Amino acid sequence: NCSMVLKTLHFITRPLSDEEGNFSLAYIITIHKELEMFVKLLRAIYMPQNIYCIHVDEKSPKDYKAAVQNIVNCFENIFISSKRENVVYAGFSRLQADINCMRDLVQSKIQWNYVINLCGQDYPIKTNKDIIRYIKSKWNGKNMTPGVVQPLHVKHRTRVSYREYVRPGTSYVYPTKNMKTKPPHNLTIYFGSAYYVLTKEFVEFTLTDARAKDLLEWSRDTYSPDEHYWVTLNRLNG
Repeated sequence: NCSMVLKTLHFITRPLSDEEGNFSLAYIITIHKELEMFVKLLRAIYMPQNIYCIHVDEKSPKDYKAAVQNIVNCFENIFISSKRENVVYAGFSRLQADINCMRDLVQSKIQWNYVINLCGQDYPIKTNKDIIRYIKSKWNGKNMTPGVVQPLHVKHRTRVSYREYVRPGTSYVYPTKNMKTKPPHNLTIYFGSAYYVLTKEFVEFTLTDARAKDLLEWSRDTYSPDEHYWVTLNRLNG
């Protein structure tokens, strides 16, 4: 019952200021469990001028998927990713889930400025206005994806080939004995957080640039590629 969802959970139904109304954010939220926590997160970050792509793990129970779909159906600016992955912790599928949502978001009619990715166990400690003002203060036109040159203790993540094991009830990433080739285009690999705040222009770049596509393909059999993919691309000249 959508009217009940909006009223009992007190979802915000109009921009709280002109500043917020003129600066739309996109969110990518990857979820697989704990419906109530997801709803609380969504309620906390929801604004009608923003747009939200929800990636539901393909392995999630049918009743969980149906419940998420019922909630999403109540909002014009929230949708479920058109392509869903069997997400494996530290696997390429986690990175692919974000990219699936990005491809959907760039097709949206809503002209968003930045995209922020979250998981279902996140919760904000800042308001929508706080987030916008922080972005505008010193990050205007820049990406927030900090990182460092690949440290020695994580070299193994990109030196050998990894595979995802997915079976009902268990999934994990395991190393093989195959050594990987060097990164494409002689790229220097950086490491940082899998979580980011990215400009729309940067997202469009990652989806279309040859270097980005080649790095994505090269990263397919690495360990936790979402911790090197965005930060490495952000370090490219220009």
